[in-house]
Amino acid sequence: MFRRINRNLSFLNSSFKTIQLQRFSSNSWAGSKGPKVAVVLSGSGVYDGSEIHETVSVFIHLSRKAQIHCFAPNKAQFHVVNHLNGQVESNESRQVLVEAARIARGNVSPLNELNVANFDAVVFPGGFGAAKNLSNFAFEGANFSVDPQVTSVLNSFHQNKKPIALCCIAPVLAAKSIKGCQVTIGNDIGVSQIIESVGSKHVNAAVTEAIVDTENKIVTSPAYMDANAPLCDIHDGIGSMIDKLIDLISNK
Repeated sequence: MFRRINRNLSFLNSSFKTIQLQRFSSNSWAGSKGPKVAVVLSGSGVYDGSEIHETVSVFIHLSRKAQIHCFAPNKAQFHVVNHLNGQVESNESRQVLVEAARIARGNVSPLNELNVANFDAVVFPGGFGAAKNLSNFAFEGANFSVDPQVTSVLNSFHQNKKPIALCCIAPVLAAKSIKGCQVTIGNDIGVSQIIESVGSKHVNAAVTEAIVDTENKIVTSPAYMDANAPLCDIHDGIGSMIDKLIDLISNK
């Protein structure tokens, strides 16, 4: 019996090593045809990183029509939140890049390696990470600033007339970095007023909708800014955003 158990354990160890090798040698989930799209993540988990439902919806819709590669800042998260009880874990520290790798199955690079020349568009999912790690919007409100690497990415794509998509709270990143652009975060009065105060324009939209700023090639959708929306509506709204992003790529 013990020999049988040992043989089974050996088989499991061998299988696990094979799975690990496959993980690092294949990113087939990320698509192999179509335009190349960068996805910028801010960690893993709604309260201190990228919102996972939104991110997976972005991946699913993009994977039908594009090739995906993920990026994230190589820095510490602002803080770590226990997603079970919502409390900040004051004695714990995590890296944005390492946490983003959880969602991206390892297919993620440091944000400073994102070269606009290698991609046709960029997407920013939401989650509090966009407001804590990619900016300090969650803490500074109208006086917020955007991480310099994020600003550089947004400006590079904008200056090269390459489309940008953002959902949930992430549109504030574009509102601050690309003055005069038009975005939506749904119907939140407070956030929409801040968007207007930094020199950009806000358009109210339902969670299933995506708003296109044709002049600046920016597409936005509310996603979980409507916290009561069912996941299917979030998924559909992000699908509309990605469809319109692909249209902008095609019409360049």
